[in-house]
Amino acid sequence: MASSTLSPSQLCSGKRGIFSPSEAVVVKSARRQTVGNGKGKGKGVRIRCQAGSIPADRVPDMGKRQLMNLLLLGAISLPTAGMIVPYATFFAPPGSGSSTGGTVAKDAVGNDVVAELWLKAHGPGDRTLTQGLKGDPTYLVVEKDRTLATYGINAVCTHLGCVVPWNAAENKFICPCHGSQYNDQGRVVRGPAPLSLALAHCDVDTGKVVFVPWVETDFRTGDAPWWA
Repeated sequence: MASSTLSPSQLCSGKRGIFSPSEAVVVKSARRQTVGNGKGKGKGVRIRCQAGSIPADRVPDMGKRQLMNLLLLGAISLPTAGMIVPYATFFAPPGSGSSTGGTVAKDAVGNDVVAELWLKAHGPGDRTLTQGLKGDPTYLVVEKDRTLATYGINAVCTHLGCVVPWNAAENKFICPCHGSQYNDQGRVVRGPAPLSLALAHCDVDTGKVVFVPWVETDFRTGDAPWWA
């Protein structure tokens, strides 16, 4: 029977896959002992397959790899920043500060309160809610001489946190939730609220009304401020 001649690439095919001709190396031919009934000697060719090195033109360029990494980082960073910015602006709304470090008061529609215009629209004894420190509802107080009081009154009841309306007829702040009452300066005069309403300094900076945290003694009670 005629024997067929196999190429190195065919001989290197098997369980480990097929190598290309350039990767198959015929190491050497060698005389080997033919085993079988102890007869005869024969010649054979021993083939060993060895994987060659990867061609240089197939190795990724380092510059390209760095570029792809930068593109991937950018693709991740953009949507992440888009989610973070709205949260940051929510907790630190723009335009809420002043040159004195306080918080500019806002009216019912969110506009900055200008002292001169406010006093023209609000008469002596008026107490109207504005947005104050940390967004809390805070009363601006107009004195009898048509000037702004140097303090603002936080409208959050010290009992269970209801917003306490001003009752001009009674000349008191009266909580509609559980009946707590405060005088015209926010001092508690009837429970169940245990404490007076919190205070904030009220200043005017470049024409605008500004609230500043009150950390001094409460002038109404002579006690340290419980809210500081």
